[in-house]
Amino acid sequence: MSAATVEAAGVTESPADKAMIEVRDLRKFYGSFEALKGISFRVGRGEIVGFLGPNGAGKTTTMKILTGYISATSGWFGVAGFDGFDNSLDVRRNIGYLPENAPLYPDMGIIEYLNFVCQIRRIPVGKRKARIDAMVETVGLTSMIKKNIGELSKGYRQRVGLAQALIHEPPVLILDEPTSGLDPNQIVEIRKLIKDLGKEHTIILSTHNLPEVQMTCSRMIIISNGTKVADGTADAIQAQHADTQSLLITARVSEEARAAMSDTITSIPSVLSAELLQRDGERVQFRVSGSGGDELAEAVYSTAKEHSWSLIELRRDVMDLEKIFHKLTQY
Repeated sequence: MSAATVEAAGVTESPADKAMIEVRDLRKFYGSFEALKGISFRVGRGEIVGFLGPNGAGKTTTMKILTGYISATSGWFGVAGFDGFDNSLDVRRNIGYLPENAPLYPDMGIIEYLNFVCQIRRIPVGKRKARIDAMVETVGLTSMIKKNIGELSKGYRQRVGLAQALIHEPPVLILDEPTSGLDPNQIVEIRKLIKDLGKEHTIILSTHNLPEVQMTCSRMIIISNGTKVADGTADAIQAQHADTQSLLITARVSEEARAAMSDTITSIPSVLSAELLQRDGERVQFRVSGSGGDELAEAVYSTAKEHSWSLIELRRDVMDLEKIFHKLTQY
């Protein structure tokens, strides 16, 4: 569907409203198998968005469509204001892409390889050295500059891959599993680099690693079985998909009061359950589940005060993101 078709359908937007990446009802068939089932999302300028899903959810298919590697069956997408169908070359010029397996040549030196990428990207000869020098510094390759790519660790090869994705100064970066196969120290280094790049680029990061997204991204999109099942910040998704509210209550109580504490809490009308998590002398901790929003916390607090429990802590226990991810991606 072209931009003209979208406008004909009554969808209009001002230039100020345009996202750096926009996807509308994107579908992809491989024969009779529907890999994408009408995905829609937007990524604004300067956002770092995590694109999550289990293996086979459609993440890589979406990335390949956005970068022009494969075509969509139907729907529409745009990048940096360019129509993904009518202006495919302009879209590619505005994207830096790091696939899961970076397109590197192990027998090439780092400078030789980046100069080769400059040729492919048609960067003028007079500007190539400056761009290569800038990329080597940006991604932290200065100490490795005399080595062939085949001599580098996986972490440094990923840095070379990032350099090729950035060398033509694209406003949009698409990174597919950028920390796959790295050791813990390398993962920390690449995460920091991505966050630094996010200050000047719009980034969409495809992964199935929840901690990666929480530590790197400002927002997440979760897909499963070719459909979008969640879109928002981690806090918003947790709040939206938690079935019940959960509170943690820690108090210091006498042995006599402790014996009846569980029954006392569950007698509160809005409480569904009270689970003892920890007991250390007079100090106890319960997880209390129930309904009623703020009223639940108020009811638990009033009960604690009424029974003279010495409250140490009373706070919301938000549903773990891993549990939410598991819940959303089972089919």
